[in-house]
Amino acid sequence: MDHLAVAGSTLDLATTYVETSLGVPLEEGGAHAVFHTHNRLLGIEEGLYLEAIAINPDASAPDRPRWFDLDRFTGPARLTNWICRCDDLDATLAALPPGFGTPVALQRGTLRWRMAVPADGILPFDNCAPALMQWEGDDHPAERLAQLGAAFTGLTVCHPDADDLAALLAPHLSDARIRFERGTAGLQADIAVEGQARRLT
Repeated sequence: MDHLAVAGSTLDLATTYVETSLGVPLEEGGAHAVFHTHNRLLGIEEGLYLEAIAINPDASAPDRPRWFDLDRFTGPARLTNWICRCDDLDATLAALPPGFGTPVALQRGTLRWRMAVPADGILPFDNCAPALMQWEGDDHPAERLAQLGAAFTGLTVCHPDADDLAALLAPHLSDARIRFERGTAGLQADIAVEGQARRLT
């Protein structure tokens, strides 16, 4: 587990949803080249973080579909993606069926990483499968963010084929906080803030 993504039709709407739900402020993130999005961030304990993300209206349209299926995003701000880091992204992708994407080299300031992004921007299992990435170098966003007492306590991944997704990921993912349940496709994250339970959906 690396981080969670909350999308909105604008960055302000995504930010407001997170701050209202969790009761803590987000920090400025930055703009992303290649996919032309921008974000704000929240540090979470144990080296995790959360990002509010949206299409950057000040950037031109990218020459490919945006990550996280943002080109088709509609409705209220919500938790849309979970992102897992790999020690060897290429090997992990080779062990999984097609659909998780092709690595794209990305950089924001001194942060450098590779993210597997499907050609159409849509992840398997109706975007309920995790996005996969590999950080390059020792720099990580979580190290730069203030700790405001937020702790990740659980993620529920709902999908009609949740059992299949769980079986697919089992050889690569071991985290008892992540649960798979059959139901309408969607994500639910539980985050405790100063010991108080909070939830993002």
